[in-house]
Amino acid sequence: MSAYDLAVIGAGSAGFSATITAAETGARVALVGHGLIGGTCVNVGCVPSKTLIRAMDSVHAANRAGRFGGINGGAAVDDWSATVAAKDELVAAMRQAKYVDLLPEYESIDYIEGKARLADGGVLVDGNMIPAPRIVIATGSQPAVPDIPGIDAVPWRDSTAALAMAHLPESLLIVGAGFIGCELAQVFARAGANVTLACRSRLLPHAEPEISAALAGCFAEDGIDVQCGLAYRSVRRDGAGVVLEAKGDAAVTLRAGAMIAAVGRLPNSEGIGLEEMGIETTARGGIRVDAQMRTTRPGVYAAGDVTGRDMYVYMAAHGARIAARNALDGGDAAYDDSAVPEVVFTDPQVASVGLTEAAARTQGHSVETSILPLDQLPRALAARDTRGLIKLVADADTDRLLGAHIMAPEGGDSIQTAALAIRQGLTVRDLASMVFPYLTTVEGLKLAAQGFEKDVTKLSCCAG
Repeated sequence: MSAYDLAVIGAGSAGFSATITAAETGARVALVGHGLIGGTCVNVGCVPSKTLIRAMDSVHAANRAGRFGGINGGAAVDDWSATVAAKDELVAAMRQAKYVDLLPEYESIDYIEGKARLADGGVLVDGNMIPAPRIVIATGSQPAVPDIPGIDAVPWRDSTAALAMAHLPESLLIVGAGFIGCELAQVFARAGANVTLACRSRLLPHAEPEISAALAGCFAEDGIDVQCGLAYRSVRRDGAGVVLEAKGDAAVTLRAGAMIAAVGRLPNSEGIGLEEMGIETTARGGIRVDAQMRTTRPGVYAAGDVTGRDMYVYMAAHGARIAARNALDGGDAAYDDSAVPEVVFTDPQVASVGLTEAAARTQGHSVETSILPLDQLPRALAARDTRGLIKLVADADTDRLLGAHIMAPEGGDSIQTAALAIRQGLTVRDLASMVFPYLTTVEGLKLAAQGFEKDVTKLSCCAG
């Protein structure tokens, strides 16, 4: 094979982003993929999980229709395997349209299937040399294995296998209450399983504590048995099911017919020759990169989950674009994660951007906060759904907005406004003085901002 300008290892979201970015500059690119093209997001992450979440939201919404006067409703999952099959059809269609079918559109991209390993002067793919002076590593991540004695002898599933279950278990134990564990717990509970959610800390441990507590209340309404603050002692098989022994305030024994472990993800950094090439990794296996996405070996860049930071598909694509540009032109464009919006697709959704109150204090800010319960938001009142809150974190000395945290049924669609405000250095007074559309969730940002100086319970609709 003739030489390429760039070789990209990994054909997921980051890999495609780097490859297309390079191809658009006229570079010749070798894209090396192994396994299902498209990576985590479209195959076993964002797309399949969110379509199942939406499906179960429809069931839940029908069963709660009675909150409006004169309406009777109800729904149930009649055929879980059909729901999963429909999810698989969507995944296959999106993988084909957004990945496979894109490759012929770029004449300067060669797609090469095989296991890649770094080598002097390029990449070895199943023993064949692919010459390239610049390389971007974008090999993604995989589910982590829980550190619980006995786990190797128990029939547990990770998040990938959980989303593929063709049969709904009668009872389910989910270990881990980060965003993956919380989303899965609600999906299976609303589908009809008896769900227990166990965790070492609390629900969404990186979220504001007020939001974690409020979400626990919503989960209780869904019938989810939330067991927080546990130290895991052991797990064992019990017939066809599992038993988890743990210690909280007292000894706890949790039994279920099936178990899902959702304890985070680890970078796919083994077996590609990093150590031999002098490329440093973090304690958790992430490839160490600087702001320009450069590794510790000249000419080799990395982006996405394999770096171990900001494991969101949109940040993977963002970093990959920077890596490709800098690799090809020697530039110094920098990765910016100063205002990254995050969304957990529970119901209510949990969305955040910027600093939490605790993080702001740790960084030395003089902090002030405002919390708006959703029963003060007209949109929530009209929807007969006041579950949630909005919390703003500001610097008391400068009035600058430092963080925004929304728990609301449509919170994910409102967080970008706060992200723009933080990126542009707006103050809470700027937010409070802006005009927001009435009867929207995003209007809650204005009300929460007004809450720094006013009692919003004493304002009329649209006042201020």
